[in-house]
Amino acid sequence: MLYPSKILREETEVIKQVDEKLLKDIEDLKEVLLSEKSHAAGLAAPQIGLNRRLFGQLSSNKKEMKVFINPRILATYGTKTRPMMTFDDGTHEPFLEGCLSFPDLFGTVKRFLKIEVIWDEIEGNKLKEKKKTLEGIEAIVFQHESDHLDGVLFVDHILEEGGELFKFIGDKKIKWAVEKVVEQEK
Repeated sequence: MLYPSKILREETEVIKQVDEKLLKDIEDLKEVLLSEKSHAAGLAAPQIGLNRRLFGQLSSNKKEMKVFINPRILATYGTKTRPMMTFDDGTHEPFLEGCLSFPDLFGTVKRFLKIEVIWDEIEGNKLKEKKKTLEGIEAIVFQHESDHLDGVLFVDHILEEGGELFKFIGDKKIKWAVEKVVEQEK
């Protein structure tokens, strides 16, 4: 679903049981996220039109999807910061967060770089609670996708925190007004 679709602003429903619908929804997420066109690190259910509390996150090899059902952040470590990318030559530049619901838009978002999370996974025919500490890009993606489940979008953070938003047109990176993007909802 592309912004300003209303489902992107809804708080999602908690999943209480494993059933055929849940299994189909997970397969639908996987199909979109693992497609060659996606270029995404994660995908939340609302982004494919589902009001369900789940998202998929790609593994580092980008060939497998981890499913997070009813995810929550239990603890954060350090302070929110705008992540930086470091290149082999030692140079740095801001990490630009993107979203499939906002094609070609990327921006600087403050995130925690270490979080403790809890979620449900399917084991047999039941939901089983899991817990883990995530760092770096895994933590950033988890926060981005988790926000989707509460109707919060990355442009909201950019607007609130005074970050920068850019539009990529071919090889060109053009500074974009986040206020104009958010006005589309009205």
